[in-house]
Amino acid sequence: MQTNVRPETMERITTKELAEAFIAEQIEEVRAQVGDRKVLLALSGGVDSSVVAALLIKAIGKQLICVHVNHGLMRKDESENVIKLFEGELDANLIYVDATDRFLDLLAGVSDPETKRKIIGKEFIEVFADEARKLEDVDFLAQGTIYPDILESIKQAEGKQAVKSHHNVGGLPEDLKFELVEPLKLLFKDEVRVVGEALGLPHAMVYRQPFPGPGLGVRCLGAITRDRLHALREADAILREEFDVCGLAEKVWQYFVIIPDIKSVGVKEESRFEGWPAIIRAVNTTDAMSATIEEIPYEILHKITKRITNEVEGINRVLYDITPKPTGTIEWE
Repeated sequence: MQTNVRPETMERITTKELAEAFIAEQIEEVRAQVGDRKVLLALSGGVDSSVVAALLIKAIGKQLICVHVNHGLMRKDESENVIKLFEGELDANLIYVDATDRFLDLLAGVSDPETKRKIIGKEFIEVFADEARKLEDVDFLAQGTIYPDILESIKQAEGKQAVKSHHNVGGLPEDLKFELVEPLKLLFKDEVRVVGEALGLPHAMVYRQPFPGPGLGVRCLGAITRDRLHALREADAILREEFDVCGLAEKVWQYFVIIPDIKSVGVKEESRFEGWPAIIRAVNTTDAMSATIEEIPYEILHKITKRITNEVEGINRVLYDITPKPTGTIEWE
């Protein structure tokens, strides 16, 4: 288990100059640790894995092998954007795995949220392990571990209740024996973002809002179906587009759409139409332990509602969840 504790003397990374100094230091350390050997990284497209990937590309170039697994539960165009940036612009050594059918087949008919999470987590490890076994002479596994992850691991080791361990790709099979490379392990999330900008990553990626590991799998409530998952992806894309236009994207900590497995009667083209409701959630928080609701102007809600009900097949209502945390949690599942 990782036992490093952030030195009290370590200066907070708040400026581009401090970030550049940190990057230079980590490049030296990574090169000393890795030498001419290869490093494997699960690149989700999230903030932490993206910053690690960009830093390691600077340090060791093609010795880094990035594996991006599309489990079919990503937001609209996310996998395409990861490929475009890392393979197209950063010239990364990238392996793309479209495992959509593999995941959705396993999830068919599964409605319990925790069971869905376990299936998605277990299958992700298996897909990643399958790809790792195809590669030769890989000795290192890079991870986007950050300092709060280490604090959680320490709490767990001390017998306290912990949210998670710090291993981002935990539980790999025993035959995959990797040494860890974790260049961000002493940084807080805000510092990771400063480093990401100093590395030249796009602002939208560096400030990407939190996204659950199971992805849209826990926002397509109940048993996941492909048609409802498609509707969820399209409705969520409309919400994000409209938040960008009106300036709420920079103001709201997390915003997304949920589609439950229920239908109600509506009217479409002067005929009875049974469709799903799209539920909007938009919250602000500092620690995710509690959250407040963003008061969205009605004119914006009306525009979002009109677009979703007109443009997304299968949806006939749009609702806005105004429940703070507590009593509600941020996610529904």
